[in-house]
Amino acid sequence: MSLKNLKDVTYFKLNNEINRPVDGQIPLHKDKEALEAFYKENVLPNLKQFASVTDKIHYLIEEDYIEEEFIHKYSPAFIEKLFAFIKEQNFTFKSFMAAYKFYSQYALKTNDGEYYLESLEDRVAFNALYFADGNEQLALDLADEMIHQRYQPATPSFLNAGRKRRGELVSCFLIQVTDDMNSIGRSINSALQLSRIGGGVGISLSNLREAGAPIKGYEGAGSGVVPVMKLFEDSFSYSNQLGQRQGAGVVYLNVFHPDIVNFLSAKKENADEKIRVKTLSLGVMVPDKFYELVRKNEDMYLFSPFSVEKEYGVPFNYLDITKEYDRLVANPKIRKTKIKARDLENEISKLQQESGYPYIINVDTANKDNPIDGKIVMSNLCSEILQVQEPSKLNDRQEYEVLGTDVSCNLGSTNVVNLMDSPDFGKSVKTMVRALTFVTDSSNIEAVPSIAYGNSINHTFGLGAMGLHTYFAKNHMVYGSKESIEFTDIYFMLLNYWTLVESNNIAREKNQTFHNFEKSAYADGSYFDEYVAGKFMPESNKIKEIFKDIFVPTREDWVALREAIKKDGLYHQNRLAVAPNGSISYINDTSASIHPITQRIEERQEKKIGKIYYPAPFLANDTMPYYTSAYDMDMRKVIDVYAAATRHVDQGLSLTLFMRSDIPRGIYEWKKDTKQTTRDLNILRNYAFYKGVKSIYYVRTFTDDAEEIGANQCESCVI
Repeated sequence: MSLKNLKDVTYFKLNNEINRPVDGQIPLHKDKEALEAFYKENVLPNLKQFASVTDKIHYLIEEDYIEEEFIHKYSPAFIEKLFAFIKEQNFTFKSFMAAYKFYSQYALKTNDGEYYLESLEDRVAFNALYFADGNEQLALDLADEMIHQRYQPATPSFLNAGRKRRGELVSCFLIQVTDDMNSIGRSINSALQLSRIGGGVGISLSNLREAGAPIKGYEGAGSGVVPVMKLFEDSFSYSNQLGQRQGAGVVYLNVFHPDIVNFLSAKKENADEKIRVKTLSLGVMVPDKFYELVRKNEDMYLFSPFSVEKEYGVPFNYLDITKEYDRLVANPKIRKTKIKARDLENEISKLQQESGYPYIINVDTANKDNPIDGKIVMSNLCSEILQVQEPSKLNDRQEYEVLGTDVSCNLGSTNVVNLMDSPDFGKSVKTMVRALTFVTDSSNIEAVPSIAYGNSINHTFGLGAMGLHTYFAKNHMVYGSKESIEFTDIYFMLLNYWTLVESNNIAREKNQTFHNFEKSAYADGSYFDEYVAGKFMPESNKIKEIFKDIFVPTREDWVALREAIKKDGLYHQNRLAVAPNGSISYINDTSASIHPITQRIEERQEKKIGKIYYPAPFLANDTMPYYTSAYDMDMRKVIDVYAAATRHVDQGLSLTLFMRSDIPRGIYEWKKDTKQTTRDLNILRNYAFYKGVKSIYYVRTFTDDAEEIGANQCESCVI
């Protein structure tokens, strides 16, 4: 297994032969040969053997590799039964990449790194035992879901479950800063602590007064948001998880903040080093009013958060700018500056072309679709977490006078291809909800009390999906076609239905609901209006055939669920969110998230070993036509698919836009030349807004020299 012996192995050479066509054919069989060689040359010689499961577990406990407490919640006989059940399923990886990713990044190894201490079957077993918390039937059900790869916990959960020396089970965190030095100081400390434990951190800076704003009556004293951005970037660089990797964070700013131009400029390649942020990600909160001003080609006013809070009595984040815009413009007490809306729109597009940033959160869309009492004011490092938050108030000792609610991201993902083959779709999803409930109930981020408090009262999680393009190709559906959109609509409706069912069951069992449930659209039943109207049923013959053996709730089923929830409530404030997925999708032998693939034979540059080639799952002559690259696809088709899922997802979806610097003629109907322009991105962002999409993650641009701009996703948040 040692890297010094890599020159003696054949599996990398075999895998690389995939990229050398023979008689015009892709030699896909070379990947299978590479997989076999990897097991023969790497896994089997280096996998530590034990006489029995009991001996293995005893060794792992004695040597401080796994925790003792969760093991002792079960009898030795049951543990033997669980491991035997998993072994009987005859799991095998389907690609070299899948096996390589698992053993290089996820498998428990000896302290010297020379031997593997677990296989994927072992990791599944420890996950099942850990998340089931002593419930034997649940442990068996979870093992069934994970070994058949219908359910995949997020990387932090899957990697750390059961380990003695581990990080948190949580993927990322959201905190907001209010307009005072105590909050800034406390937030920087929070960023340090969260980065130390391996989480990606989202931070809202919209409440901070702008550069030149008064402080204690002294005009021009305010430094603005850019110096604070630099402080956060330095914090993430310093708190680098034992030197293993840099911390990662994103800062969000409202598009109507006076520092918005400086905020965007800090990410430009030619920015002055004093203000340039190299590793910090940027996101912009965009109210509906901005799109209106752009459409009408009007001036837009930027409003001072300090004067807004002084006049309205609430932090800038909590003001409805679309609703109050005209009054803000007319109010002489509100400090404001004026720019052209379209000039700012073009600046956003130029920066997206150059760097992939900023992320875009359509904040009014998110709040209009939000069934929870409160306001969504920001998102996370991958732009799919959209939850209400309440600001904290601190005194000069940086103690909480009012403890607000911030967010931890408790994530997991369905595998579309395999879940559609589940013997019981509903049972599968309900089992996933139980696993994610354990994650949210057992997480306690003491270092950041506002996150610990928000998690403890809201019990949120985000169940998502991966493998959508794989499912389309396997079933001969063109990505973005009418049938693919219809399938997406029904699939996410089912995720919504079954997560609601199980959250209601858990609320009934625990006799507990999430905080302020009684003020939500679930409690008064209005959330269910579209569903009880019976709008979401398969219509085309193909989609009817696909779902013929899967329960699809009728109007009567939704009415019954509505009444059950009105009576007993929901345990979880939020349930669904679609993350980008990364290594986990490789292990699952499926396409990442719900976006299109980028290459039929994907080329990955792995540290220390060079290139690995990953064929698209189920790639064959009959599926090849359905595996169009995202870079060769009209992005409006991708937006259409995301819009279909969005209507059922209570949080967000991490939507990436894929562009070419040199676009083949005919891909976009509006193109008059073959060069990407800022206008293309302007059109796509507006199209996404009008389709009801809540957020846009990266813009990835494939350049003339075959490089990708905006392609480095945060490992902390890529599940």
